[in-house]
Amino acid sequence: MQRIHENDAEQLLALHQKVLEAHLKSDVEILLEDEGDSYVIANRGSVTHPAKEARRQRLGPYLQATRFEEYRDEIPPVVTVSQDGTLGWVVVQVYARGQQTTAEGTAVPLEFVSAWIELYEKQNDRWLRTGNVSNFKG
Repeated sequence: MQRIHENDAEQLLALHQKVLEAHLKSDVEILLEDEGDSYVIANRGSVTHPAKEARRQRLGPYLQATRFEEYRDEIPPVVTVSQDGTLGWVVVQVYARGQQTTAEGTAVPLEFVSAWIELYEKQNDRWLRTGNVSNFKG
């Protein structure tokens, strides 16, 4: 059973790499293709359950307006898989640097460190991201 969990951990790390890729490519569809319909977000003191289309409408314009020169792990991600292999999470700290275009069309520098937990559930032998708990440093 240990080997199964090692494989699951590798799969979760690969899904996290796709999160980084989605940001570097400014592509919301890469981000959403591994997300479940049921989703929970904890951020800025609130807990929400946005539908996938609502997530697309919120994240799509953000990613389109943002060009990351760097979007990378600051520390090695911490991956955990439940003993029964049905739940998993990845704890990360990411450094990001790039430019964001404002509504007025001005490009402004963007730089931050963020930490979050990606929540995963195995459904029909496939890992899907089902939530995110995030915060920004400083």
